[in-house]
Amino acid sequence: MDRINKTFVKEFILLGLSGYPKLEIIFFSLILVMYIVILIGNGVLIIASIFDSRLHTPMYFFLGNLSFLDICYTSSSIPSTLVSLISKKRNISFSGCAVQMFFGFAMGSTECLLLGMMAFDRYVAICNPLRYPVIMSKVVYLPMASVSWLSGGINSIVQTSLAMRLPFCGNNIINHFLCEILAVLKLACADISLNIVTLAVSNMAFLVLPLLVIFFSYMFILYTILRMNSATGRRKAFSTCSAHLTVVIIFYGTIFFMYAKPKSQDRLGNDNLQATEGLISMFYGVVTPMLNPIIYSLRNKDVKAAVKYLLNWKAVKQ
Repeated sequence: MDRINKTFVKEFILLGLSGYPKLEIIFFSLILVMYIVILIGNGVLIIASIFDSRLHTPMYFFLGNLSFLDICYTSSSIPSTLVSLISKKRNISFSGCAVQMFFGFAMGSTECLLLGMMAFDRYVAICNPLRYPVIMSKVVYLPMASVSWLSGGINSIVQTSLAMRLPFCGNNIINHFLCEILAVLKLACADISLNIVTLAVSNMAFLVLPLLVIFFSYMFILYTILRMNSATGRRKAFSTCSAHLTVVIIFYGTIFFMYAKPKSQDRLGNDNLQATEGLISMFYGVVTPMLNPIIYSLRNKDVKAAVKYLLNWKAVKQ
C-alpha cells in the first residue's frame, strides 16, 4: 500500500516533436500516408493469403500473421500519435500508457518469434524439400504461430505490470512519441534493477534466440544453395528467401540501433536527443510495417499473382 501511495502521477506527457513545431505538420502528413499504406498493403496480403488456395502454405500463413501483427501494432500507437501532432494534445492517462506499452511490447516480441519461425520454414523447404510436407504440416505450423502470439503476450504482461507498478513521484514527461518501456522506467523513483534483469532475460529469449535461429537457418540455406548444380534452382531458392531476409535486416537493424545506442548519446542536448528518438521511433513503428507488404509483393511471384487474381475477381463481380 505504501508503494501505491507514492505514485502521484495520473497521466504522462509525451513530448514527441514539441521542440520542433514546424516539423509536426510534416510528420503528421508522412505518418498518415504511411499508416494508410500499412492498412491497405497488409490488408491485401491477409485477404490474398485467405482466399487464394495457392497461398495456403506455412510460408504464407506466417506472412499473414505478420501482416495482421503489423496492423495491430501500428493501430495501437499511430492514431494517438496523429492526434497529438495535429491537436497538440500530448497527455496520455496512466492506464492508456499501460495499454499502449502492452501492445507495443507484445507485438514486438511476437514478431521476433514469427521471423525466427519463418526462417526455420525456409530452412526446411530448401534443405529438406522432400520432407517439407511432413515437417511443416498443419499440426506443426499452427501451434508454432500460436506459441509466438501467446509467448509475446505473456512476456508483455510481465514487463508492463512490472513497469507500471513502480512509483512515479511527479516527473511525468516522457521524451518519446509513445509510452516506450525504457523511457517510462527513467521516470520511476525506485529501484528498477528487477525490471532491468527481466528485460535482459526477455531480450535473450525474444531477440537473441530468434536471431540465432535465423542466422543458422540461413547458413544451412546458403550452404545448400551453393551446392546446387542448377543455376535456375539457385535463383529460385534465393528468391524465396530474399524477401524474408530483407525484412529481418530492417527489423533487427532498427531494434539494435534503438536499444544498443552508445551511452554517450544520452549526453547530447535535449533537442538533438528528442529529434533523434523521434525519427528512430517513426522508422521502427511506421516505416518497417509499411515496407513488409511492399517487399513481399515485389519479391514474390505468388503474392503478385494472388493480388492480380483478387483484383480481377473483384472487377468481374462488379
